[in-house]
Amino acid sequence: MTSDRTSLLPSTLLIGEERLDTATGGVLEHIHPASGKVQATLPLAGAGEVDRAVAAAQAALPIWRSWEPSARRRALMKLADLLRDHAEEISTIHSLETGMPFTQAAWPTNWAVDWLEDAAGWADKLYGDTVPIGSNGLFNYTAVEPYGVVATILTWNGSVGAFGMAAGPALAAGCTVVVKPSELSPFGPIRAAELALEAGFPPGVINVIAGGPEAGEALVSHPGISKIAFTGGGPTAKRIAVSAAQNLTPCMFELGGKSASITFDDADLSAAIQHAQFVSVHAGQQCTLGSRMFVHRSVFDEFNDRLASALQSITVGLPFVDGSQMGPLINQAAIDRVHGLVDRARSYGEVRAGGSRLGGDLSDGYFFPPTLVSGITNDSELARTEVFGPVLATIPFDDEDEVIAMANDTEFGLSGYVFSSDISRVHRVVPKLDTGNVGVNGAFVTAGPTLPFGGRKQSGYGKQGGLAGVMEFVNTKTVTIKLGDPS
Repeated sequence: MTSDRTSLLPSTLLIGEERLDTATGGVLEHIHPASGKVQATLPLAGAGEVDRAVAAAQAALPIWRSWEPSARRRALMKLADLLRDHAEEISTIHSLETGMPFTQAAWPTNWAVDWLEDAAGWADKLYGDTVPIGSNGLFNYTAVEPYGVVATILTWNGSVGAFGMAAGPALAAGCTVVVKPSELSPFGPIRAAELALEAGFPPGVINVIAGGPEAGEALVSHPGISKIAFTGGGPTAKRIAVSAAQNLTPCMFELGGKSASITFDDADLSAAIQHAQFVSVHAGQQCTLGSRMFVHRSVFDEFNDRLASALQSITVGLPFVDGSQMGPLINQAAIDRVHGLVDRARSYGEVRAGGSRLGGDLSDGYFFPPTLVSGITNDSELARTEVFGPVLATIPFDDEDEVIAMANDTEFGLSGYVFSSDISRVHRVVPKLDTGNVGVNGAFVTAGPTLPFGGRKQSGYGKQGGLAGVMEFVNTKTVTIKLGDPS
């Protein structure tokens, strides 16, 4: 490991096997969230590079889909092995990109490995069905075929993990990909694509082009794209959907959430409070975070007291300093957004922990402490808005029907959480929550490779994970053969 960690950050885009050190979209000056200072530069793609990347993916598509499925499986497994071998390097890249403490930064790499290995297992298990012959003398069967070139537009908060999650299933299905990482964390996916070439992937199967709005618009409106997989915010998804509609390009959207966490009076409060402390993971920059916390009125005061104390015990610090448990927000815009939401919430709730940007040795970075605002109402701004920061808000409730109605009274539908020792109550409540995923008694909902994951309402549509996630990237073809008359 070099002492100059920033030398690990890739400085080129990757189209086919060509590494581009200049591009038409300008130059990105990447700011380290923990220092507020520029730490690296990277060329940004424009429309011209998008055309080149799509052309490379189209040229590689017949090669990749013609490979034996078992060969695609082995290539995916080899890439997973290389990511595992380079885990320390890629974890360092993730800490540099996002400011996450290095002691926690292995999870995106591990996540990518898990997704790629799981996807590899499906590569040779995708097949159609035969349909019984009817009296009309026709033989019918279905075949599954790769969609084609997939545009995978990644979220910033786990770059190489997001790469494995989005690209792995598409590659297993026989598709080729053009990956557009966020400008906030472009380096991990580029490094993963470089390793894919080492793993034996044909050039052009994986292309990574960081870019701004111009590149994004060119990619999602490109007639050579067969499907779009986007993880990010709802407003951007709506713009993508409008552009994709011009070519009737299908989309899969994994969007934001404002997940309800319901703690009943018979719950294990220690488990609920421990679960709430997940707000410190990635500084609360998670779509499945249970940040809208409904707590039964009979335990409301005790819950708030204990949670405030627990949040105050979390150590916020620089990513490569021992003992840091939580890092910074991703940029100045995030600090401004989170600070504004909390400041306005002071007029209708009580700030019990945190609440203000940190100074001292952390003043140059984008550090905001774990924050608790208690006693808000479900129609307040803090209850309606996805904070995407380390902010929890508690709302009291009195009965089961009331809290279910409040939990569902949101435009989002990604995740929900229930804490109760009454298993009958759990089974009553879970089906009534209008979300795609529910965690019970401390289980944290996250996108895992073996389980279908996806949202409802403004949290998106389509599934990631499991067979359902791989099938997002195949088309089903029906074949009918007229049989001759028996002689």
